[in-house]
Amino acid sequence: MATVSKPPSNFSYLLLLLLLQFHLGKSQLQLNYYSSSCPKAEEIVSEQVKQLYNKHGNTAISWVRNLFHDCIVKSCDASLLLDTHGDIISEKTSGRSFGMRNFKYVNTIKAAVEQECPLTVSCADIVALSARDGIVMLGGPSIEMKTGRRDGRESYVAVLEENIPNHNDSMDLVLSRFESIGLDVEATVALLGAHSVGRVHCMNIVQRLYPSVDPTLDPKHAEYLKKRCPDPNPDPKAVQYSRNDLGTPMIIDNNYYKNILQHKGLLMVDEELATDPRTKPYVENLAADNDYFHQQFSRAILLLSENNPLTSDQGEIRKDCRFVNSI
Repeated sequence: MATVSKPPSNFSYLLLLLLLQFHLGKSQLQLNYYSSSCPKAEEIVSEQVKQLYNKHGNTAISWVRNLFHDCIVKSCDASLLLDTHGDIISEKTSGRSFGMRNFKYVNTIKAAVEQECPLTVSCADIVALSARDGIVMLGGPSIEMKTGRRDGRESYVAVLEENIPNHNDSMDLVLSRFESIGLDVEATVALLGAHSVGRVHCMNIVQRLYPSVDPTLDPKHAEYLKKRCPDPNPDPKAVQYSRNDLGTPMIIDNNYYKNILQHKGLLMVDEELATDPRTKPYVENLAADNDYFHQQFSRAILLLSENNPLTSDQGEIRKDCRFVNSI
C-alpha cells in the first residue's frame, strides 16, 4: 500500500526558511564587494586602522573584540555599535560588554569612508574589515575577508547574555554556543587564541584568587596575579588588570596555548580549554606550531564573521554607526 507523505509542519517549514536565509546571506558576501561602488573603501579602512594603532595601540585589540561581540549575537549586523536612543537600549549597557572601549574611533573610520562614499559602506563591514586589519597590526595572519553585510535596525541586549559565553561557563556550554553559529571544536579553540592579546580586569580574575587560590592555577603565577589584584573586591572603574600573555602581550601568537598548558591562563575557560579531553588535543597542536595556529585562527575568524549576515535589501547602510537612519 502506497504511503502518502505528510506536508511539513509549520515549525519545519519555518526552520527551512531560516536555514535558507542563513546560507543565502553567507553566499551573497563576496571578496571586493565595494570594487565598483566604493573602490577605495578597504584601503581607507586599512589606513585608518594603521593611524589609530600608531596613536592608540590598544585599538587593534578592540577591533577584534568588536567582531566577536557583534557576530556571536544573532548576526554580524553592527548591532553592537548602536547607542541607547528612543526604543533602542544599547548592547554596550550589558555586563558582558564590560571593559569594551574605543567605540568613538569606529566613528572616525566610518567618517573617513563616508567622506569618500556616502551611505555605501556598512558599519557591519567596517567592524569586519577593521578586525581583519587589526589582526595584522597585532602580528596575526592576513585574512581575506568577504564584505557585503548590511546594518541591522535593532539591539539584541535582551538576549545578549545568553548568546555570549561567560568566562566561568562550562566547556559544554561554550562549545555548544560556538557550534550553534557554525564553529567546530578546533575553530572554537583557535578563536579563543585571541586571548593571546589584551588584558583581563581583576573583577574577572579574583574568583580564582580569593578567598583561596584555585588549585588548578600555577602557584607562582597566582602569586603574581595577587600582586596585580590585591583586593578581593576590586573597583570596576579602577584600572586593575593583568595581561593575558606576559611574554608577547600585543602579538597574536600561540603563546596563549603554551601558557594555558602550564596552567597560567587567567580565566576558568582558559584552564578548561587546556584540560578538557575534547579540546586539549587541539590546544597541544596549536601550541606546537604558530603557523598552524594562524591558519586555524584565520578559519575561525572567517566562520565568525559570516554568521547570519544581513545582505541584499535587508537592513540598511547607517550614516552614523551609533544610530539607525531616520525613517
